[in-house]
Amino acid sequence: MQQETTHRSVQLLPRRGDVRPVARTSLPGNPLAASAARRFIRAALADWTRHGTVTTRGTDRLSDDAVLVVSELATNAVVHAGTGVEVLARLDPATDDDPAALVIEVSDHHPARAVRGDGHEQEGADPGEPDHGRGLHLVATLAVSWGITYRPGRKTVWARLPLDGFDGAALAAQGGEAPRKRGVRAAEILAPSPRRSVRDDREWVGRGALSFLAEASDLLAGQLDEDMVAALAGQLLVPRLADWCAVWLDGETGPAPRPARVWHADESAIEGLREALAGGPPRLPGEPRGTAVPVPAAWPPAGAGSAVAFRLTVGARPLGTLLLGREAPPGVPDEAIALLEDFARRVGLAIGAARQYTRQATISRVLQRGLLPAQVARIPGVDSSLVYEPSDEGLAGGDFYDIFPAGSGGRWCFMLGDVQGSGPEAAVVTGLARPWLRLLAREGYQVAGVLDRLNGLLLDDALEAAEAAALMAARPALAGTADAGSATGHEGPQSRFLSLLYGELTPLPGGGVRCALACAGHPLPLLLRPDGTVRPAAASQLLLGVVEDVAYESQTFELMPGDTLLCVTDGVTERRSGQRMFDDADGLAQALAGCTGLTAEGVADRIRRAVHTFAEAPPDDDLALLVLQAR
Repeated sequence: MQQETTHRSVQLLPRRGDVRPVARTSLPGNPLAASAARRFIRAALADWTRHGTVTTRGTDRLSDDAVLVVSELATNAVVHAGTGVEVLARLDPATDDDPAALVIEVSDHHPARAVRGDGHEQEGADPGEPDHGRGLHLVATLAVSWGITYRPGRKTVWARLPLDGFDGAALAAQGGEAPRKRGVRAAEILAPSPRRSVRDDREWVGRGALSFLAEASDLLAGQLDEDMVAALAGQLLVPRLADWCAVWLDGETGPAPRPARVWHADESAIEGLREALAGGPPRLPGEPRGTAVPVPAAWPPAGAGSAVAFRLTVGARPLGTLLLGREAPPGVPDEAIALLEDFARRVGLAIGAARQYTRQATISRVLQRGLLPAQVARIPGVDSSLVYEPSDEGLAGGDFYDIFPAGSGGRWCFMLGDVQGSGPEAAVVTGLARPWLRLLAREGYQVAGVLDRLNGLLLDDALEAAEAAALMAARPALAGTADAGSATGHEGPQSRFLSLLYGELTPLPGGGVRCALACAGHPLPLLLRPDGTVRPAAASQLLLGVVEDVAYESQTFELMPGDTLLCVTDGVTERRSGQRMFDDADGLAQALAGCTGLTAEGVADRIRRAVHTFAEAPPDDDLALLVLQAR
């Protein structure tokens, strides 16, 4: 059973007049220790970054390096000692002798050699000793210094990672490419340069496989591009387990497999290997489902090598082929086959996840373009500012908004709504509700009448038919994804609840506008006067799409020059920090009262920042707010 791990995230200890943030944790002596150590280091660095303790540039790079180091040290401690493990992370300030550093210490309770009673440290241990393995090669590569401390009943391996010297601006400028480059760098470190013998293979598989698979899973799982998954797979395998490898990816609609990655330990041989593999992947008999299949070696040209192929799959769906080969000695030892099969399964899962994300993100982008207006209209005599932040860029949200002219007479309408749920079901309702509202307004219906008729449409069988047709169209794209069940597996009619804030503005001859407003199950709009007073601008009424016989009502008031109307979705009011919500004790009204004298854009920005800083975690719901200010 997995054991729970607790740690003190930040502890301040005095040192020569300074304070050192320290985090400690104890881990069980089992294979779960490495993953728990990685989570611990990420959490500690996140804490220190949020509190401003870590001010160095390139914190992401530091986090990546620290995670690799602690994972390798924790794995070595579990594999070689078999005892419980203590992990410590500490930030040391710069001194005259040493630069500022993140210090990581991993201790176990079974020293591997005679204990030195003087408690002195042994630094830079001989890398040729078998006990060190390739893991300490990684530690030595990343750390400015490392060493081992022996004390009675305890052995501690420590490493110092530099805190300065990273160009944060350059990393930010790389945008989406930065995670890829960090991933390739980590893979290159994990893959040592020298080739190993069959005897070395057996020793390494018995002692280093746990760390290899753990790090491979972390690196592969973080990629959202299938070609990057293939590239990382090559970097991880060559030359650690093979002299060369190739990855082909099958097309999703039946095209021939395409070469995604060809890699050789000798970069000068890559072009020749690519030409030798130009005929495509080897033909694999039957449905091997990720098992190893010996195949004729396409390399080296002299024909002295051997090769083995794996079908990359997710469930029963083939995704591609992984081929790896050795030049000498021939053959892959049996001890390594099980490891490679496990690795191939992880590569298949990562490719499947990347494809799922790509499909979902494409669907979301297409839906989102149709759900939201390309631009909102400018209302004469009224300044407006809109903030819309979906919680998940890869999933169509349920929040929607619009500002538009309602035909002749100088009437202007605005809306802010939230459909129950997210994904295709919410997108269908949103995609129908917004055009219906525009149509009803332009047909001359007043605010209450618009809500009455929209409520009836949401309960009409015609919407159910339209929803079913849209979901059927989405089914092929969602097949095999987590959303497929929710899109196609429900029986009977779907819930189509909708909260809506809908209003109509009419300019007044002396300045300002008359506002007619109705709120159906939505967070109440707030009116801010120039003197700093805040009051609700509407009364709460029933959600749309719940009960058929409902007569909605509207409230009318004047929005005079300097008055500000704030409309939000529940992503603002229900933003959580522990057990508290942002709007508890009229939190939103208090935040709005502090915006007296600001422009519409200034009000929107201040409320947005207040919502974000209310909790440390990022918002987990769509965030939308609309500010209207008469001038």
